[in-house]
Amino acid sequence: MRQRMIGVIGAGQAGCAACETARQVGRLIAASGAVLICGGLGGIMEAACRGAREAGGHTLGILPGADAEQANPWVSLAIPTNLGHARNMIIAHAAEALIAVAGEFGTLSEMAIGLKLGKPVIALGSWPGLPDVVYVDTPEEAVAAVMAELK
Repeated sequence: MRQRMIGVIGAGQAGCAACETARQVGRLIAASGAVLICGGLGGIMEAACRGAREAGGHTLGILPGADAEQANPWVSLAIPTNLGHARNMIIAHAAEALIAVAGEFGTLSEMAIGLKLGKPVIALGSWPGLPDVVYVDTPEEAVAAVMAELK
């Protein structure tokens, strides 16, 4: 049976609290048996990958550049695209659902693409007030909301 792929999206540079939240999200995604897919760089992406790997999960990084070595050390499989921000489209298409943690304009673009594709988008401290986004307060609620949406 194919594993689910859950996207974690967020800023490449983030504060300690947001990174700890992302790390917990990653742990919970791994515990659910899903693969975590992200942009493969630092900040929220690195923290989520770290949590998933610490919990024995797999992580897939869709990198903006041409060098797999750009990936954070917690990425299991790195896919260099040399597409820059256009790689956000790949992440949104490949993920079955997206969890946004904090985030900047790149995160907003991934959320918008996910919504346009009809995918569940869960926000945890990210871009308030967007229609069709499910807003939650904890990592546990975020992963539970994704799993409920995917049933």
